[in-house]
Amino acid sequence: MTSIDAGNAPADDDATVRSRLARVGLLAVVFVCAACGLVYELALVSLGSYLIGNTATQASIVLAVMVFAMGIGSLAAKPLQRYAVTAFAAIELALALLGGLSVLALYAAFAYLSLYTQALVVVAFILGLLIGAEIPLLMVLLQRIRKQEAGSAVADLFAADYIGALIGGLCFPFVLLPIFGQLRGAIVVGLVNAVAGCFLVFVMFRKSLSRMGFAALGAAAVAVIAVLIATLVYADRFEVTARQAMYRDPIVAAERTQYQDIVITERRIGSGRDTRLYLNGDLQFASSDEYRYHEALVHPAMADAVTRSTDGSAAPPSVLVLGGGDGLALREVLRYRDVRPTLVELDPAMINLARTDSRLRELNRDSMNDPRATIVTADAFTWLRQQHQRYDVIVVDMPDADESATAKLYSTEFYSLVKAHSAPGGRIVVQSGSPYFAPKSYWCIGSTLRSAGLAVTPYHVDVPSFGDWGFFLAGDGAPPRLHLSAPGPMRFLSESELSAAAVFPLDRPPLDMPPSTLMDPRILRYAQGEWATY
Repeated sequence: MTSIDAGNAPADDDATVRSRLARVGLLAVVFVCAACGLVYELALVSLGSYLIGNTATQASIVLAVMVFAMGIGSLAAKPLQRYAVTAFAAIELALALLGGLSVLALYAAFAYLSLYTQALVVVAFILGLLIGAEIPLLMVLLQRIRKQEAGSAVADLFAADYIGALIGGLCFPFVLLPIFGQLRGAIVVGLVNAVAGCFLVFVMFRKSLSRMGFAALGAAAVAVIAVLIATLVYADRFEVTARQAMYRDPIVAAERTQYQDIVITERRIGSGRDTRLYLNGDLQFASSDEYRYHEALVHPAMADAVTRSTDGSAAPPSVLVLGGGDGLALREVLRYRDVRPTLVELDPAMINLARTDSRLRELNRDSMNDPRATIVTADAFTWLRQQHQRYDVIVVDMPDADESATAKLYSTEFYSLVKAHSAPGGRIVVQSGSPYFAPKSYWCIGSTLRSAGLAVTPYHVDVPSFGDWGFFLAGDGAPPRLHLSAPGPMRFLSESELSAAAVFPLDRPPLDMPPSTLMDPRILRYAQGEWATY
C-alpha cells in the first residue's frame, strides 16, 4: 500500500498543478470578459452623452436595460449548461461581434436613420442578455475543473468578475478613449473579448468538443475576428462619412476630445462663405450672423464699466470671459482700449483650434493670440473657487444647459461664485438660450441669477441662424440699465435696437420659474424637454 501511494504521488501532484493552472486560466478569462462587458456599457453611455446629451438619462437607460437583460440571460442559460463549452463559445463570439460593433451600429442609426434611442435599447438588451448568460456557464466550467462548494466557487468567480470590471472601468477613459477613440476602442475590446473566449474553449476545453463542433466554432471565430479587424481598418472612413451625413454643409475640420465633439462646416454663399461651429452636434455660431449674437452679448455689459473708466477710474475695466473658446466674444472685448481680459475655457483642443484654424482666426481677428488676453485652460466652476480677483465685467458664454456637465454652470451655486468675483458696481452677462423656443429654460436662468442675489435685466435679439435669442444682464442693487458705450461702429447693435431688445411680446410674457441648483438641476429638465423639440 505504501509503495503504491508513493508511486502515485507524482501523478497526483501533476493533476493538482494542472487543476490549479486551469482554474487560474478560467478566472483570468472571467476577469477579461468582465472588463470587456463593462467597457461595452460605458461605451454606450459615453456615445449617448456625445450624440444626445443628457448623460444621466443615457446612463439610466443603458444600465437599467442591461441589468434587466442580464437577469433574463442568466435564466436563459440554464438549459445550455449541458452544452456549457459550446454555448459559452457561441455566446462569447456573439458578444465580441455585437459589443465590438455596437458603437458603430448606434452611430449609423443616429446619423442615417434618426433612431438612436430605439436602437440603444435593443443593443443594450442583447448585450445584457449575452453578458448575463456568461456567469452560469462559467460556473459549470469551473466545477468541471474541480468540484468545490457552491459558496467558494461563487466567491472566486465574482472576485475575478468584479476586479475585471474595475480594470475595464479605468481603462475606458484613461486608455481606450485617448488612444483609440470611441468607435475603434469598442472594436479593439471586441477583439480582446473574442480572443479570451477562444482561449478558454479551444485551449482549455478543446477535448470537450467534437471534431465537427471544433471546426464549426473555429470557423465562426475566424469569421468574427476577420469582421472586427476589417471594421477596425475602415472605422475612420466610416466615421467621416457618417459624421458628414449629420450636417448640411461640408465638414472642413473635426476633432473628438475627452469633453466634446468639435465640428466646423463651411459652404459657399455667392462670393462669400458660411462657416459654422458645432459642439456635440449643437450649433454654436454661423459666420453669417454671429456678430449679432456677440455684439448683444458683450457691449451692454461693457457700457457701465467703460463709462466708469472714462470718468476717472485709475485703470481700464477688468474683464473675465467664461467659456467662449472660439474667441468671438473675446474679439468684441478687445475692441476696447487698454483692456486686458482673461478667458477661461475647459477644452484645450477648442483653444488650439481657435488659435490655429485659419477660418476661426479670421472670424475672431486672432483674438486668442492677442498678447493682451490671458487664456486659461480650466473648468470655470473649479477655477472660480480657487481665485480671488474681482472683475468689472464677467461674460458667461457657455454652451446650452442640455447636458449634465453644463447644467452646473447654470446653477445658483455657480452664479453665486460669479457674483463673488464681480467688483462693486460690476456687470455680469449670461447667454440664456431662446425665450421663444425654450421659455422655461430662459426664465429659469433669470430666476437662478436672482436666487444668487443678483438683479437682472432680460433682453433678446434676432439671430437668424438661432432664431430669437436671449440674454440676462445682471448686477448688484437695481436691475442694470441697457445702454451702449461703443468702442466704434457696430454692424448690428444700436441704442434703438437695444431698447427694443428689452421688450417682450404679450404672447411671450415673463415666466415665474423656480431656480436651478446643483442638487435640483431644473434647467437640465427644462432644456431637455424644450430644446429637443427646437
